[in-house]
Amino acid sequence: MHSTLSPAIGLVLLVSITGLPGLSSAQSTSGDEVSETKTRLIPRSVFFGNPERTGVRISPDGTQMSYLAPHEGVMNVWVMPVEGGEAEVVTNSQDRPIRSYTWAINGDQLLYMQDQGGNEDTHIYAVDVATKQTTDLTPFEGVKASLTGQHRERPDEILVQMNQRNPRNMDMYRMNTRTGEAEMIFQNDDGYAGMIPDDDWVVRGRAMMTEDGGTRFDLRDSADGEWYEFMKVPMEDAMNTSPMGFSKDGKIIYAMDATGRDTSALVSMKAAPGGAADPTVLFASDKADVGGVYTDPDTNEPKAVSTNYLRNTWTVLDPELQADYDAIAAMDDGDPNITDSTLDNRTWIVVYTRDRGPARFWIYDRDTKQGRYLFTNRPDMEQYELAAMRPVEITARDGLVLPSYLTVPEGEGPFPTIVLVHGGPWARDSWGYNPYHQWLANRGYAVLSPNFRGSTGFGKSFVNAGNREWYHAMQDDVNDAADWAVKEGIADPDRIAIMGGSYGGYATLAGMTRDPEKWACGVDIVGPSHVGTLLSTIPMYWEPVKIMFTERVGGADETEWLDSISPLTHVGN
Repeated sequence: MHSTLSPAIGLVLLVSITGLPGLSSAQSTSGDEVSETKTRLIPRSVFFGNPERTGVRISPDGTQMSYLAPHEGVMNVWVMPVEGGEAEVVTNSQDRPIRSYTWAINGDQLLYMQDQGGNEDTHIYAVDVATKQTTDLTPFEGVKASLTGQHRERPDEILVQMNQRNPRNMDMYRMNTRTGEAEMIFQNDDGYAGMIPDDDWVVRGRAMMTEDGGTRFDLRDSADGEWYEFMKVPMEDAMNTSPMGFSKDGKIIYAMDATGRDTSALVSMKAAPGGAADPTVLFASDKADVGGVYTDPDTNEPKAVSTNYLRNTWTVLDPELQADYDAIAAMDDGDPNITDSTLDNRTWIVVYTRDRGPARFWIYDRDTKQGRYLFTNRPDMEQYELAAMRPVEITARDGLVLPSYLTVPEGEGPFPTIVLVHGGPWARDSWGYNPYHQWLANRGYAVLSPNFRGSTGFGKSFVNAGNREWYHAMQDDVNDAADWAVKEGIADPDRIAIMGGSYGGYATLAGMTRDPEKWACGVDIVGPSHVGTLLSTIPMYWEPVKIMFTERVGGADETEWLDSISPLTHVGN
């Protein structure tokens, strides 16, 4: 959950990053001014401006390729022949960038979601590629809609979740992308947090958060069948255990399951009463939770699985795919990820994540086992020398090991250092290109991103260690990371800053009010200064999962506790 925290700023401790003591005049040069110092300063626009091309996708028939690129300064979708030729912009978003999109199965339309002015009430838009006409499929005021599924046998239809009927609850609809006609297939009267359709788009699974912060999953055998409790997951397992979907015949349900183990495994279960008690483990790692899963587009069967401890790695489950994954691994440097495919699954789009350069896009032919390089998302970056990101393990004061990522500038330390805290907090930092790491390292700063307790991906003990530890052990982890950097000779103890957005902004405010002697300055980006205010402003459609905040952070009625973990009440420090 990457956007758990919404802006609720009551206290701003925003200090210019160039205000750290001890910077040379060369290091404090304006970010857009390129100076021939020991390390050539890279303009800020190279890091934070719009990418030239990104978000590459391929049409279902494999004849066209699309990508996101600026149009009049705003990110829009462009389409071109896959074999080369002139690209045309097919969308005309003028105020808000299009962040992501997909081809409709019919191959005639593109689909994307977008809100208005940052209100988070996303609408679903369909774009006719030939006419460039854009239609709002969900033109309802104050309603949030999400695209949740497509099916190769229903090219003109999509599954949609939408809170049009009741702002607190998401219902599920089957919608025609050409006409906009919608049919409700699941009316969510009871506040279910999620629904699971089968291959026929019958909602046969539903999820409800329990009073203790756990989750109950119910199944039924048909649209008219009786619901039965399939799986009850206690709070300590809830972040790491969840059904993912049904097999094509509906007899098997695939899931991530941490029952009886610390990290989540990929399992299959019979979609029947008692099926959850006898799972078949398809893959498990003792270092990290299951991350991505590549599934067969026809059978829905998992074919490959990824885990990410310090680096993302894929394990192939189907021997027939091994040659493809071997070929992809040999095509380019970095961590590869398959991001799109044709309808026949013979052509893939592959993107390679690197730490010292932009993302690189390839098109891969499964028949020939050959790839064709397309482009990077930021070609203007390739002329510069970037810094390496190093995975490190930091031991916290209570012995918990924190997987973390360090980037250092040229030269000898100790350096002025930024501890960059990720948002969520139920999220994580990962290896790869990070614009903040590179921007700051280019200006002479070391940057350290710790995965503090409560971060996801490292097992349930790790995530549960953050329960009700805001302002306490979670903050201790951030401090311990800074102390580690000092001990290793990386950080100058008099020149350490804390910085982050969302929960990372909260941690910045917490650091500046709880341990002001530790930090030379703090940079808070949309961090909440009072947890009670945060909880009171949760959107209505988050009501089904609100108990998670109560159990993992604090209840809205625990005013004394919420005050004690809120930076605003400690500003006198």
